[in-house]
Amino acid sequence: MIEILLVDDHPTVMEGTKMLLEQEEDIKVSLAYSGNQALEMAGTQQFDIMLFDLHMPDINGIDLTKQVLTLKPNAVILIYSGFEFKNHFNLLIESGVSGFVQKTVNKEQLVRTVRCALKGEVILPLSLVKQLRRTTLHVSDVKKEIDVQAISNKEYKILREISKGRSNKEIADSLLMSQRSLEYSLTNIFQKLNVKSRIEAAMKAKETGLLSDQDISPL
Repeated sequence: MIEILLVDDHPTVMEGTKMLLEQEEDIKVSLAYSGNQALEMAGTQQFDIMLFDLHMPDINGIDLTKQVLTLKPNAVILIYSGFEFKNHFNLLIESGVSGFVQKTVNKEQLVRTVRCALKGEVILPLSLVKQLRRTTLHVSDVKKEIDVQAISNKEYKILREISKGRSNKEIADSLLMSQRSLEYSLTNIFQKLNVKSRIEAAMKAKETGLLSDQDISPL
């Protein structure tokens, strides 16, 4: 029996994915609704493969991968996300993930990806394959990406709002948070990106691939 741990904060997505996978007679799926719950389960149970959502409120998929691999160095971890991977590719590889699968794939593609990962093989989305065709990468670009600490799901949403030129009040209202909480989050974002202003944060996020071209609008 293939034991899978699926980690996501969207119950509907999790139940649907569990149903698809367990249509295979040799697959059993356990669910974790947060990064912290996943850490507890990974430390006490044995799983053949783990699927982590990229953006979660408590721990993002990159940081969760690093923490689980500290507990279980041989763990096979796939990032399972509705977001494009190409803007996070180097950070994901650095974290130690074994592969990637998008939430838009059908059952056949999902099962094939899982079985390939168990054999030490990787199926990559075409967008990543095209990115891998780049044969040169400046050392400074690599350093900038590695130096940037992984941001949380909430911080990612704040960066997107910043890139659209919205005010603190507009962002706080949009994300249903107080302006004090927003200011605290902005301070953390500035520290992680090593910047001093909202504009610098948006620019740094674009340079390091945390935001895509679609996320950026004139400031």
